[in-house]
Amino acid sequence: MLKKVRVRGPVGRPRTRPDAVAGDKAYSSRGNRAHLRKRRIKAVVPEKKDQAANRKKKGSRGGRPVIHDADLYKERNTVERLINKLKAWRGIATRYDKTPDSYLAGLHLRASMIWLKDLTRTTW
Repeated sequence: MLKKVRVRGPVGRPRTRPDAVAGDKAYSSRGNRAHLRKRRIKAVVPEKKDQAANRKKKGSRGGRPVIHDADLYKERNTVERLINKLKAWRGIATRYDKTPDSYLAGLHLRASMIWLKDLTRTTW
């Protein structure tokens, strides 16, 4: 998924490397963290309890505890709410579309519907 990321700025071409990536505990694996560290991307992913317990069990050989920005992690809620709004449309939630192009078109259509609804709500 990181290959598709484009962070637009005020001028120039979009960046392909975001400053940080927020994820839930499912993405706290050593491989994911190593990939982000290699690309110099800040990982905002909390550590699973069993991973922390295994690390502590190893003592000094277990490495340092994972540090993540709790305030930045809280902003992940905004993205989660948008994903839930997208999934409210049955075609996206169930992935009935056969081709990636038609699925992406459905995502664009649903996103524009959400945007228009929010736009009309703020103009009144």
